[in-house]
Formats: sequence, structure tokens, C-alpha cells
Amino acid sequence: MGLFSRFFNKKNDEAATPAASHTEEFMTLIRVYYQSVIATQMGITNLNMLPDMALFKRMLKIPTQGGKLGVAEKARARKVLMQNYKLNEEFFKEVDRSIKKNCKTVQDINSYFYKFQGFNNDLFVLIEKMMNIRFRLSLLFNKLLYKMTSKTIHKILTRSEWTDISIQKAAWSIRKYQEALGYSEQWIIDFVYQVLLLAKKDNTGKRKS
Repeated sequence: MGLFSRFFNKKNDEAATPAASHTEEFMTLIRVYYQSVIATQMGITNLNMLPDMALFKRMLKIPTQGGKLGVAEKARARKVLMQNYKLNEEFFKEVDRSIKKNCKTVQDINSYFYKFQGFNNDLFVLIEKMMNIRFRLSLLFNKLLYKMTSKTIHKILTRSEWTDISIQKAAWSIRKYQEALGYSEQWIIDFVYQVLLLAKKDNTGKRKS
């Protein structure tokens, strides 16, 4: 789960490396969107603080809108994510609300990314354990994958008793992160499903090559 553990903690040289897979491309765009929202809400003017957004801006030659970083970049990233990955408007509204809720000052940014990184690490490790992704992912049809993802996420967020104590602790940790970040169950399902779907696609491509 190294890819997920680095979700919001990539070094600048890594951000400048071309995406090697569909999953990494998606996550890079997600980081661009998050960084763009941060820029607009916090009034950040230093591009060095926003490595993924800066690279995205340069590659697509996106002009700064109204002299404010993040506005045009946010709109472009959202458009690409909606067109290429079928994410809906509510997905992005939840991201905006989450950042607005948690980032009142510039000092809050690192804390927010730390929480989100922890949320993703715990979530994907538990998802992999519960769904046995490494062995079964390539065998699933998309509709079945969505159904399994929805069922697993619902169980993680609502089940009160577990036979495996390690899973119970991980589930409780995820719920604490969810409450702090303010994401709905549907948002988590949509996000996780997209990542798993792309991981499945990458896995299929590796077998063919």
C-alpha cells in the first residue's frame, strides 16, 4: 500500500515524474484538485507549496484567473475528473466542505493532510484485507466490484462488533477520521471504487504486457 500511504506526501521530484499507471494519474489529479481548493480558500500565492498543481498548471498552460492561484486550476481538474472518471458534482462539494471545515489557517494544512493520509492508509489496508484484492480483483466485473465495495465500506462504517480485534480497531480509526474530515459514506464508496477499478485496469495491463 505504498502508493496510498504517499497520497498527500509526495516529494517534489516525484510530483514531476510522469504518471506510470491509471491509478497514479487519477491520484495526481485528485491531489491537484485538493491543492487548488487549498490555494483558493487560503489565498496561497507560493506555487512551491503546491507541487502537483504547479506541474498541472505548467503542463496545460493554465493562466491564473483574476490574479488568484487555484481558481482556474480547480475548475480544469474538476472537469477532467468528471469527464474521465465519472465523478459527480457532489463529490467535489464534499471535498470543498471538508477543507473549509478543517483548514482555517495555513498552519492547519499539514494537520489536514496528515489526517487524510492516515484515513487513506487505514482504509485501503482494511479494504484489501477484507476484500482480498490482490487475488480476486482481476476476476471481478465492474458492477460486482461496486457492489462489494459498497457493502464493505458500509460494514466498516456501521458494524459494531468484529471477531477480529485488529479489524475492529482499524474500523474505529477510520470512523474517527471520517468524522473529523466530514466525508459521507457515499463519497468514500465513490472514491474507493474508482481507485480499485483503476487498480484492476492496471493489473490487467501488466498481465497483458
